Amino acid sequence: MTIRRFLIAAPTLLAVALLVSYFWVPSYEDQVGGNPERLTRFITASSGDASMLNPILSADSASSQIGSLVFEGLVDRDEHLAFRGRIARSWRIYAQAYFYINPQGTTRRWGKTNAATLVNGLRTLTAQDDPFWHNITAVDLLPSESLRHTAAPSDNADGEPILLHVTPPPRVRLTLESVDPDLFERLEDELGAGYFDRFDPLPFVVPDGDIPQAQLATIARDILPATAYNPIIQFDLRPGVTFHDGRPVTAEDVRFTYEAIMNPSNLSPRIPDYEPVQAVEVIDPLTVRIVYNRLYSPALGTWSMGILPAHRLNAAALRQEALKRGESPETFGLRQSRFNRNPIGSGPFMFDNWKSDQYIRLKRFTDYWEGAPNYEQYVMRIIPDPLTQEMEFYAGTVDDYAVQPHQVARLRQDERFQHFSGTAFGYSYIGYNSRRPPFDDPRVRRALGMAIDADQIIEYVLYGQAERITGPFVKQTDFYNHDIQPLPYDPQGALDLLAEAGWTRGADGFLQKDGRRMAFTLITNNGNPIRRAILAIAQDAWRKIGIQVETDLLEWSVFIQRRVNQLDFDALVLGWSMGIDPDLYQIWHSSQSGPFQLNFVGFDDPEADDLILQIRREYDHDKQVAACHRLHEIIAAAQPYTFLFVGRWTALLDRRIVRRVQTPDGEIQYKPIEPTITGGYTFHFNQWIKLPQSLEDSFKF
Repeated sequence: MTIRRFLIAAPTLLAVALLVSYFWVPSYEDQVGGNPERLTRFITASSGDASMLNPILSADSASSQIGSLVFEGLVDRDEHLAFRGRIARSWRIYAQAYFYINPQGTTRRWGKTNAATLVNGLRTLTAQDDPFWHNITAVDLLPSESLRHTAAPSDNADGEPILLHVTPPPRVRLTLESVDPDLFERLEDELGAGYFDRFDPLPFVVPDGDIPQAQLATIARDILPATAYNPIIQFDLRPGVTFHDGRPVTAEDVRFTYEAIMNPSNLSPRIPDYEPVQAVEVIDPLTVRIVYNRLYSPALGTWSMGILPAHRLNAAALRQEALKRGESPETFGLRQSRFNRNPIGSGPFMFDNWKSDQYIRLKRFTDYWEGAPNYEQYVMRIIPDPLTQEMEFYAGTVDDYAVQPHQVARLRQDERFQHFSGTAFGYSYIGYNSRRPPFDDPRVRRALGMAIDADQIIEYVLYGQAERITGPFVKQTDFYNHDIQPLPYDPQGALDLLAEAGWTRGADGFLQKDGRRMAFTLITNNGNPIRRAILAIAQDAWRKIGIQVETDLLEWSVFIQRRVNQLDFDALVLGWSMGIDPDLYQIWHSSQSGPFQLNFVGFDDPEADDLILQIRREYDHDKQVAACHRLHEIIAAAQPYTFLFVGRWTALLDRRIVRRVQTPDGEIQYKPIEPTITGGYTFHFNQWIKLPQSLEDSFKF
C-alpha cells in the first residue's frame, strides 16, 4: 500500500444519465448468466478521468489508482504500515560520515595529532563496550587528492570564471551500521568542542585570479565543508521481476527513474522527494545504492515510486519515437511520449485500453513475480455523477461504491453489501493565492475563514460525516497539533480584522480600500457536489460582510492544468489526500511555489521553511513531533488555507467478492475482505475474486 499526496477530484450531476442507466443496465444475475466472464472482471467507477499514466508525472487520484496496479516500486507498506519489499527483496540502511583533519587543530583526548594517530585512536574507541562506538564499523583515512574547481562568473568581481587549485588535507571516513544524526556532536566529546568549526578551508584553495577574500572564503567552505554526512540505502533487487514486455527490471531502471524525475525538462512534481539524493549507483544488475547528501528521514518511503522501464523511455527511445511521429527530437521529451497513455510497468496488471472520459481497462499480468491476480481484468469507468454510480452499483455493473454523506445512515447497515468506513487521510480547504492582494495580508485570510460557518457545512452538507481540522497533518497521527483550535465562526470579528487591515464599508455596502472594492473569484472543479456547496456557502458568507465574490466551476483538467498549475486563480476549493510521513516539503516549502508545483498558494515563511527541513532530517520521533506541532501552529496562524474538515468515508462492496487464497500445499481457501488498521480494505486486492453467490451462502469460514 503506497500512501502519497494527491489532488482529489470528484463527480458531476447528470440526471439524464441516471435515468438511462437505471432502465437499461442489466441485473447482476443477468450479466453472470449471459456472460460468466463478469465474475473475472473487477469494475470500479471514478468521478474523473486520469491525466497521464506515468507515476513520476501525475499527481491526481485517478492516475494514481491505475498507476498503483500497472507499476511496482522497490518497497511499499504492509497491512500494519511496516515497510515490505516489492521489486527490492531486501535493503540495508547505513551511513558514511566524513571530516577533514585540521593540521593546525588539537584534540581533547590526543592533543595535537597527525592523521595516523587520530585514525588509530578512533579505531581503538570503536572497540569499547558502548553502543555509539559499536555503531561505527570502519574508520578509514582518505589521502589528500588535488583537484581543480572553476568559480562561477558571479563569484568574482570581473564576471569571468576563475580556476581554483584545491589541495585539501587528509579526510577521515566513518562507516556506520545505522544512521546517527548526533554523530558529530558525540565525536566532539573526544575531539573537543568546536573541533569541526575551527577547520578553515581557505588555506587549501588558491585562485588563478583575483577574488575578494570574503567571496573566496565562501567558495572554499562550499568546496571543502568541514563535515559531510551521507545516509545510504542499498537495495538488493528481487531476481525474476520483469516488465510487462518481458524485459527484466534491473538497477539501471531504478537509476533511470531517478534521473527522469530530476530532469528539469520533465517537470516532475516528485523532484522534492529525491532532491536530497546525491547519487544513485548501480553496483550490479540487482544491486543499487542510493547515497543521500544529508539526513533525510522519509528516504525509504520515497522508493515506493513506480519504476519506469529505461529501455522504453531513455534518450534513444524518445528520439526514435519523435522521428517516427515526425516531431523534432530536440524538443520531444517524456511528457510528449505515448507511453503516458500506453504504459508498461511491472505491476500485477498490464495496460490494455483507454478511452478518454469513458474507461481505462487493464488485464492481469500472468508473470507477476508474486503470482498473477485472481481477476483477469480491471476496469475503471469514468462516471462523473455519484447518483449514476449508485444505480450502476445496485445493478451490478460496478463492484464498489463510495457512499455519499447523506446516504451513510441508510446504507451503512444494509446487509445486501459489504461495507467499510474510516476517517480520511487528508482534508478539504479553501486556498488563497497569497501573491495577489488582498490575500497577501494574513489578517484578510483569517477574516475570510472566520466569516464561514464550517460546522454548518459539516452538519448540513456532509450530514455529520466529517470533523473540523486546523492544519496540514493527518489528524490520526501524533504529528497533528490538537492544541490548535479551529477558527471561530465570527462575522463581526472578521469585519473588525478587515477594518484593521484597512477595509471599510463604502456607501454601496461593499468593503473597499484605497477606493477599490474587495472583489475576487472563487473556483473549484465541476462535478463535486460537496465542493459546489462549499462554493455557494462561502460566496454567501462573504457577501454578507460586504465582499463581492464571483464563482466558477471548471472541468477538472482545465482547473488543474490551466488554473492551478499556472497559478492563475484568486481562491479555490480543493482537497489533499495525505500520507503518513510528516514531510510537507512539496506542499508548504517556499521553494515549491512555482508553476506545476504544489505550493500553488505561495505560502512563504522562513521559520516554516526551516522547520520543514528539520522535519525531513530528524530521525528522533519526539523531536520530529515537536517540530511538526510548531509548524502546524505557524501555518494555522498564517491561514494560507481556510482548513475546513476531514471527511469520514464509507464504501460498499459487492457481497460476492472475497479473497481466494492458495495454501502452500495447494488447498484453496476463501476468506472475507477485511480492512487494515488505516480502514482501507483493498490491501489484498490481488487475491480478490467474485463468486456466483455470496460467501455465506456457499462456504463457511
